[in-house]
Amino acid sequence: MEEKDMKKLALLLLASTSLLAACGGGAAEDSSATGSEVSEIKETLVMGLDDTFAPMGFKDESGEIVGFDVELAKEVAERLDVEITFQPIDWAMKETELDSGNIDMIWNGYAITPERAEKVLLSEPYIVDAQSIIVLKDSAIETKADLEGKLVSTQQSSSSVDKIMEDESGIFGKLGGDLVLYPSNNNAFSDLESGRVDAIVVGEVYGRYYMKQSGKDIYRVLEDNFGEDEMAVAFKKDNKELQERVDAALAEMKEDGTFDEIYDKWFYSE
Repeated sequence: MEEKDMKKLALLLLASTSLLAACGGGAAEDSSATGSEVSEIKETLVMGLDDTFAPMGFKDESGEIVGFDVELAKEVAERLDVEITFQPIDWAMKETELDSGNIDMIWNGYAITPERAEKVLLSEPYIVDAQSIIVLKDSAIETKADLEGKLVSTQQSSSSVDKIMEDESGIFGKLGGDLVLYPSNNNAFSDLESGRVDAIVVGEVYGRYYMKQSGKDIYRVLEDNFGEDEMAVAFKKDNKELQERVDAALAEMKEDGTFDEIYDKWFYSE
């Protein structure tokens, strides 16, 4: 074979090799893309909640679980094309229920704290709530400092406990005794009304809802408070897929006005 022909053959072989490599690379890219496709989430999601925590999630007079967070979750589930069920849980065991796989989400006025952020995967914050101090109308308590020597109640394992203990005023060490802790905020309000405690600390969203529903003009919310909470949905640490899709649905709901429609149904807006 002449040298000129050999050069042509070499060029043809080189071109063929390059073409095969390009095809192989494309196949590899396709394979990679397939591997990175959005994985399917469960067809039925289980949302864990404290079913006494109105207006976020609670049982109405007929026993149906309703509330602001419940309606948000139903709308998100519809947009994700999945079913959702609501599972009442012991609030003190909420992260354990999540880790064990008994529930897929904690969605019930779940406030973001550094400690919780270490245990669970959190959505983007979707609502802000103040940690309000509520007293009876005839109480002499006007500020946080006036809680010195007084009995204060709140819900056990709630973010209110952390807010009181860590407040820079140091008021926690000056209270008239240990925090009086209850499984639900309803119990705390009952103790306040009966005079067994002098003040309660509760998220303002719940507090104002409870006072309105009670029909009793006996409570007063102090201007002073223990700070604000950002609330989020909690997921198991390795459930990044569900977290991202819930975040996307909530963002879409805020953009198209659905979020505000649900909010206005449950809360007073000026």
